[in-house]
Amino acid sequence: MDILIKNGRVIDPVNKIDRVTGVLISEDRIVKIGNLSEVKTSGEKPKIIDAKNKVVIPGIIDIHTHLREPGHEEEETIATGTRSAAVGGVTSIFCMPNTHPVIDNQTAVEFILLKAKNEGIVNVFPVGAITKGLSGEDLTEIGELKKAGVVSISDDGNPVMDALVMRRALEYAKMFDLSVIAHCEDKNLSEDGVMNESYTSTLLGLRGIPNESEDVMVARDIILSALTGGHLHIAHVSTKGSVELIRQAKRNKIPVSCEACPHHFTLTDEMVKTYDTNTKVNPPLRTEEDVREIIKGLQDGTIDCIASDHAPHTEEEKNKEYDLAPFGIVGLETLLPLTITYLVKTKKLSLMAAITKLTSNPKKIFKLDSGTLTPGSKADITIIDINVERVIKDFVSKSKNSPFLGKKLQGFAVMTIVNGKIIMDNGKILSD
Repeated sequence: MDILIKNGRVIDPVNKIDRVTGVLISEDRIVKIGNLSEVKTSGEKPKIIDAKNKVVIPGIIDIHTHLREPGHEEEETIATGTRSAAVGGVTSIFCMPNTHPVIDNQTAVEFILLKAKNEGIVNVFPVGAITKGLSGEDLTEIGELKKAGVVSISDDGNPVMDALVMRRALEYAKMFDLSVIAHCEDKNLSEDGVMNESYTSTLLGLRGIPNESEDVMVARDIILSALTGGHLHIAHVSTKGSVELIRQAKRNKIPVSCEACPHHFTLTDEMVKTYDTNTKVNPPLRTEEDVREIIKGLQDGTIDCIASDHAPHTEEEKNKEYDLAPFGIVGLETLLPLTITYLVKTKKLSLMAAITKLTSNPKKIFKLDSGTLTPGSKADITIIDINVERVIKDFVSKSKNSPFLGKKLQGFAVMTIVNGKIIMDNGKILSD
């Protein structure tokens, strides 16, 4: 059945559209954007969706998530993670390779894709490992991973400490037209740190992770990107130093892109004073100055994308003393409202700019078919009520580890359409 979305404020950064109009979907493709009088349907009467006072955008693409399957299904599965995404208005997700076993071979990639096809409800793009077993030593068969269907390679959560290995990864990835997603952390500097190294860490008696542990690796990987010409995408930028290094790299035309996560532009290390392990993330929450610089980077285009780094953990895992609890928070269901509440409603970013970082920039960087409302593109669409307010109480995700529980946020997805099918309507999953 055709779907006609009418009366909504349609925003599509790729085509520079921002106006009240209609969108016609036929099967799994977008057919046309235009006023109702201009839009003609064929065959049976289309399903009409009245999006008055709502915003209609390309489906959100979250380029940084951890679905935990295979190996840690007690934390998340492809089934639960994709439903969490749908409720958050996210239509496409990249799943990182730090599973058990690691996504470092064709069989593992095929497992993810088959599971996603059979049990998932949004588009799942596997990210392959840079090195076998995330060891940082022997490169994976990057060409074979590309053939199997990976969209990028990364040792996410594990920095590639050996510069020669990283150089070779960038060289081989370039040969196969893949980006390398880098987790930039010098383990020699971060050691066993559990929070940002600052006055606050000293006050709390917790081991600190200095900004420089990130900055040093960002600088190294930028230099290697310049040397090889391979495209480098820097994950979860958290420091003012990293922002400036990336800014300079872009001025020098080095093929570098990057992302920021909502917790790094909304929270500071002051939050750790509660010893709430839901504030324990890697990279850690930084200072107010770092938060300001992340926002500046988002404003001036230094930071291309906003991604959740969705990292689910069970209550049992998180219910430990701060030193022993694992890093990570869930984020698929708060990605959009945190962006709207802290960036758009505060006028730090226009709605168009925010949507660009959630849709068209990920599309462009990773060469995806979705992320636009261009006729002929995949019919992945998110409809948002940017004014609705909700208190974050619970999650569809299997895990609940979030520092935003109890927070009142604005701007939530009210409908999610994937491949031309409505999969979420007002918080209810329709595919189950």
